[in-house]
Amino acid sequence: MKEHPMWEAGCSALSWSTQDGKHLFARNMDFTGMAPGTSVTFAPRGSAYELCSGQPSGYRAQYAAVGIGLMAGQPILYEGVNEHGLMGAQLYYRCFAHYPDSARPDTKPIQPPMLVYHLLAQCQSVHEAAKMLEHDLTLVSVPMMGAVPTLHWMFSDRTGESMVVESDADGLHIYRDTVGVMTNSPSYAWHRLNLLNYAGIRDLDYGERTLCGNHLEPCFSGSGAQGIPGDWSSPSRFVRLCMLREYGRKGKDEQSGVARIFRLMESAAFPLGMVRVNDEREDDSAFDTTLYTSVACAESGRFYWTTYENQNIQYVDLKTLCERDTPVQFDLKTEPDFQLRCE
Repeated sequence: MKEHPMWEAGCSALSWSTQDGKHLFARNMDFTGMAPGTSVTFAPRGSAYELCSGQPSGYRAQYAAVGIGLMAGQPILYEGVNEHGLMGAQLYYRCFAHYPDSARPDTKPIQPPMLVYHLLAQCQSVHEAAKMLEHDLTLVSVPMMGAVPTLHWMFSDRTGESMVVESDADGLHIYRDTVGVMTNSPSYAWHRLNLLNYAGIRDLDYGERTLCGNHLEPCFSGSGAQGIPGDWSSPSRFVRLCMLREYGRKGKDEQSGVARIFRLMESAAFPLGMVRVNDEREDDSAFDTTLYTSVACAESGRFYWTTYENQNIQYVDLKTLCERDTPVQFDLKTEPDFQLRCE
């Protein structure tokens, strides 16, 4: 079964904080092209939606949310933030995601693409989201838009905790108090263990030393980080973002923190032309690239984004949007936007 264009997109996600205690959540969306209708999408309180096609549930959102996604009769968010500061994103989990055909007893079935929006619409925190996943929901193998997407998820909130959710062949795994990074396959547990291979990486350069009777003096900077993988595979991006999260200098406030986390995400972004996924086409659609990067702030409710060719940081303010009682969509403005300076 062919997957919906944005279901099979690769991604990277990172939670971070600022010196003054703001909590940020960033993600790169990596794929060959944007699905039609993708936009910055605001869904107000009271928005009606269903968890699973063909199984009416009559849900209405308790909380407003904004993120990037679709309005396909109801909100579908790839990532977003709600008015209480819960933030989350879906990421591609190829070869590993597994969902049962039906819900566990006393739980509601939910299609994987609906999980981000549902948790943002009903939960205030990672803790509440985890409880809902454990007791009230079952991710099920029911197609949406012709596909059952292979996904896993990352969520974070105002406490700074980050959670990863994976539905595998042996059941649902909810990882609490994670390292605050997620990319794609393999599993979170594998990525975490793989960090042991890079335990010697540090921010401080190595000094001079004597080797084989020769005295060697450093002639370049960056030796402390030698060994960080530089390719765009999921394991390599996970390691890079973990090290940047550990050693990156935090911004003093939201403004500088947002600017700096965009910089961190650039290290995991796909340059167009470097990740070919189709050997038959010769146009840009033959390559995965970072279509956009988004950043949310749990405290302010602001949702920021850049696109591959428009690096100007744009944002919407959830607190202002909450004054509205109907959905709103904003164009991503993907075209280059240069600013002329005369002084």
